[in-house]
Amino acid sequence: MGRYHEAVCRLCRREGMKLYLKGEKCYTDKCPVAKDSSPPGMHGPSRRKPSDFAVRLREKQRLRRHYGAYEAQFKRYFQMAARAKGVTGTRLLQLLELRLDNLVYRLGLGSSRKEARQLVAHGHIAVDGRRVTVPSFSVRAGGTVGVAEGSKALPRFKALVGNAPGRGLPGWLEYTPETLTGRVLTPPAREDIDAPVHEQLIVEYYSR
Repeated sequence: MGRYHEAVCRLCRREGMKLYLKGEKCYTDKCPVAKDSSPPGMHGPSRRKPSDFAVRLREKQRLRRHYGAYEAQFKRYFQMAARAKGVTGTRLLQLLELRLDNLVYRLGLGSSRKEARQLVAHGHIAVDGRRVTVPSFSVRAGGTVGVAEGSKALPRFKALVGNAPGRGLPGWLEYTPETLTGRVLTPPAREDIDAPVHEQLIVEYYSR
């Protein structure tokens, strides 16, 4: 299944909450979800109580869309989390948080995860000093993420020099605004991850 190219605000309405897929627009009164949080389509919300399977599926879709992962990618992340030590749900969230596109977004270099993916794919981001063009690249603790040297002269990045991330920086990340470089201090703890999901439902979805 390919990348979703339709209006992303429909995805937020489908999940019944803001997934912050449009960057700054999501924080303004122009956000469609703030005006109408009902599911898209002509029939409106269903009056039937959703089944247990539907609830778990919705939770899985919500998290997948929140991070912009493909279906096959997301399933691999769960399989990796299930094999790892610790709580499977928490480990799944950590793997998603350590994606390169998510780190670029967390550091404030992209206004949304979609824009962050574009920055990575276009070769503007470096990991440990080496240019990386794979948005799903996993960054380990201690790794550095920043704007590639050849891209720092672009007006889009010049405007960011010296400015802290507009939405705050998680405690597990460190950022130097003068050099547009961040560092992963440690894998994030569950309380540091603001993903709007109950991850246990996703574990139950894949364990059925």
